[in-house]
Amino acid sequence: MNISNIKNCYGCGVCATACPRKIISLALNSDGFYEPYLNDKESCIDCGICVEVCAYSHKDISLTTKKLKSYAAWSKDVAVRKKCSSGGVGFEVGRFLLESDYKVCGVRYNVETGRAEHYIASTIEELIPSIGSKYIQSYTVDGFKSIDRNQKYLVTGTPCQIDSFRRYIRRIRREDNFVLLDFFCHGVPSMLLWKKYVAWAEQKVGKLTYVSWRNKFTGWHDSWAMAIDGADKGENVDWHDSYNSLIKERKSYLNSRLSQNDMFYRFFLSDSCLGKACYNACKYKKDKSAADIRIGDLWGNVYQKNEDGVSAVIAFTEKGKDILKQCNCELEPCSIDVVTEGQMKSNPKRGFLGKLIMLELKKPERSLRVIFLMLRSYQIMCWIFYSMRHPNIIIQKLKK
Repeated sequence: MNISNIKNCYGCGVCATACPRKIISLALNSDGFYEPYLNDKESCIDCGICVEVCAYSHKDISLTTKKLKSYAAWSKDVAVRKKCSSGGVGFEVGRFLLESDYKVCGVRYNVETGRAEHYIASTIEELIPSIGSKYIQSYTVDGFKSIDRNQKYLVTGTPCQIDSFRRYIRRIRREDNFVLLDFFCHGVPSMLLWKKYVAWAEQKVGKLTYVSWRNKFTGWHDSWAMAIDGADKGENVDWHDSYNSLIKERKSYLNSRLSQNDMFYRFFLSDSCLGKACYNACKYKKDKSAADIRIGDLWGNVYQKNEDGVSAVIAFTEKGKDILKQCNCELEPCSIDVVTEGQMKSNPKRGFLGKLIMLELKKPERSLRVIFLMLRSYQIMCWIFYSMRHPNIIIQKLKK
């Protein structure tokens, strides 16, 4: 029994980490999503460990006993709050645990490989590249395999990655050595989309040297932003620089926002090119998690006038709650309904447009701009039909 028949899964890569024969690799499939591959079937001993740690192959979530405590929260460090996507709680949890003899397995964007990757941070300076959301699927294998199971780690990731990882550390009886942190997840878009977006950006700035997915230069509620520098236009970032230098606000050469029709975010939030598992097999919405702590943006009515950034936080374990109380954050207890108000409550729907978009993304000659015009035309058409069917709702919205 092995993962050779598992396709279109979460792509978490934990099976490759757990395999005792080291014969499983993770690679992009034809749709642009990570998928496990058995490199040497003859060497497989059918131990079943890869399937045992695979969250995709189980209906249940690995964390069954939960003690929920939910908060609105933000870093007490003004610079951290400005730099991070929401309130900076994820960074503060990482900083506190680094100071408590933990290491951090987080995610950074690698401009050389053009992908988000899990890596190990041992210092505050090394942790800084993990700041901010990366709205693409991360390659986990090298980072996860670098973990020494006998040391202590904070491991961050998507809910499905964390669910599989908890199964893994439980199997090797090292659960006490780890703190697990996930986030409210919208889904992961195809790397075919990201590669076309990079090609568009490099026409403007040259080979990319820096990418940031979120900033608050125009406020937290308009923070769906891409900040990009390249070898021709912009500056590089030295991640070995000091904490004070790295944490400061910086303007990039290319700045594109959702409110200005940024193409990447329009595709991502249209739900047109997410992974098949995001549509059909996600079991982690709202307060469903295998993590000790979950974080995200606290969108909704309560903090709608706040432009500094507020994190939605849920502690699922006593361990998670204790850590939150000790890190450098303001915590305001909130109900689960308030904390999850602006988050997805159910899995996205793909529809006809999604299938068409995926076909277009697979065409090497098709530019992202052309595919984007298809998306926008469809969205405008849907808005017109909706307006005709619900004129009173549209009038009320315009009055606001």
